[in-house]
Amino acid sequence: MSKVFTITKGLENLGALKTGGQASVYKGKRTGEIISAIKIIPTPVFSESTEDKNYSSFQNEVQKLKRVNEDASPNVVSILSYGITESGNFPYIEMEFVEGPDLSEILKQEGRNVFEIKDLLLVAKHVSNALSHCHNADVKHGDIKSNNIRLNKHTGNYVLLDFGLSVMSDELRRTSFRNAGAIEFMAPEQNNGDFLFETDIYSFGIIMFELIAGQVPFPLNDNAETARNAIMVAHLETLPPDALSLRKQALSTDWPQQKKDGEMLVPAWLLNMTYKCLEKNPADRFSNGIVLHEYVMKHIYIAIYNDGITQNDLDVLKEENQRLVREKLLLQQKLQQSHTPVSFSDYKNAERTGAGEKEKRRLSKKTNVAAIFIFFIAAALVYFFIINKNKNSSLPATQVATTATDASTLSSLQAAREHLDNNRLAAALLIFKNLSDREVPEAMFQYGSLTLEGRNPAISCDEAIKLIDKAASTGYAHAKKTLGFLYAFADDEEAIKQHGFVTCIYQRNIRQGSRLLMEANLLGDDEAGKLLIELNAQIQSGRRK
Repeated sequence: MSKVFTITKGLENLGALKTGGQASVYKGKRTGEIISAIKIIPTPVFSESTEDKNYSSFQNEVQKLKRVNEDASPNVVSILSYGITESGNFPYIEMEFVEGPDLSEILKQEGRNVFEIKDLLLVAKHVSNALSHCHNADVKHGDIKSNNIRLNKHTGNYVLLDFGLSVMSDELRRTSFRNAGAIEFMAPEQNNGDFLFETDIYSFGIIMFELIAGQVPFPLNDNAETARNAIMVAHLETLPPDALSLRKQALSTDWPQQKKDGEMLVPAWLLNMTYKCLEKNPADRFSNGIVLHEYVMKHIYIAIYNDGITQNDLDVLKEENQRLVREKLLLQQKLQQSHTPVSFSDYKNAERTGAGEKEKRRLSKKTNVAAIFIFFIAAALVYFFIINKNKNSSLPATQVATTATDASTLSSLQAAREHLDNNRLAAALLIFKNLSDREVPEAMFQYGSLTLEGRNPAISCDEAIKLIDKAASTGYAHAKKTLGFLYAFADDEEAIKQHGFVTCIYQRNIRQGSRLLMEANLLGDDEAGKLLIELNAQIQSGRRK
């Protein structure tokens, strides 16, 4: 494959991913087979000094952008490096390459004219979290649109991409919008060159409208100047159309009537949120992504409880969250005294020399269980919508319990996991049984769960549920999620079957189930959050009562 031009040493250009008037995005390969995406800013730099206006502007904006990377988010693309290309002298930023379809591609899939309610909720949650993360770092994205949000096929997270506009100068940004911007997603104030937090909120509202209705409020029929001007005027003066009427027309003809009826029951709060984001006056919208994300999370959780949740419930959760924060800080201080930092590039096995001043991780690869504990305590912050500056992050579903565990026990657990992974069930059960008798949370959970999967005949279903409940009571998130799922979806035979829990009969208790799922989500289990959204969607559509 011929190269268009060289980007920089150790960063190979594999060809264009996307080109346009604003900037171009190339697929790149770092030394060591690391694939990335490179955004080229079409403003040449003549001198890498403060005397060059373009270079100075790029450096200033990149300093802001680096703050996005200081705390990773599962819904925001990672910025790997930045610099000036060796040929052409163009500024560039290098981002992780996220595999999967973007929102516009998903909408174009056969029979997929609109998003189902459960997917609407997931997009609202993930994208609002991305905006919360960016705005909390004082970074405005400026180019929120359907093809800048991609579904990561490996994690199931929707990820906000392409920070190219955020590092452009004001003058270049105005020119780019005027000549080549995605006019259908542009806020009214962008006509005057204004670039606000509320600008991102407006574009988020356009996306939600598009996924609900199957089209943006003001579609662009062609890219001629007259058509673009008409859309700009519509953003300034015309009220958005009725999303539900458009949704009804766009519903897939392949869906049975019952599904169509259920998919028309879009939650009122979600519609209200969308129209509030689309207010012409920025002051009438959500002020930033942090406020928006709190609104989304609050309504997702409260919809599940309906009118069952009380202020006392919220106060208890808030108090528990604050306690976890204090414990996390204390443990972090101890670890800082006892561990030597390692470089961020070593930890990720990649060259990320431009990731900013935060170039080193505080945790070594040889971390002890207390270090792992910190990650899970920190994750308790992520989905709690009351805290003013929540910073969402996802953790893998496989977690250690939030209780102290000695090295011998950890070694035994690892051996049992390996036996299980290699289909040596008898050996795994023997270890889990011994550790379960010692009330090790993960072992109690595994020993009970294997019974529910029909792989451990040594104990009854009732005994298995009690073991999982006991593990959940220690704060073991995986046990909370599993028990919450069984309570909430006990009468959903298809869901139970998909999760492999077909051996026993389960008792339905949606309130208790949703509470356990919420607690697991607070502890960092993102799969529990997805189950909450699915439960909420079923309740909203009338499939659950």
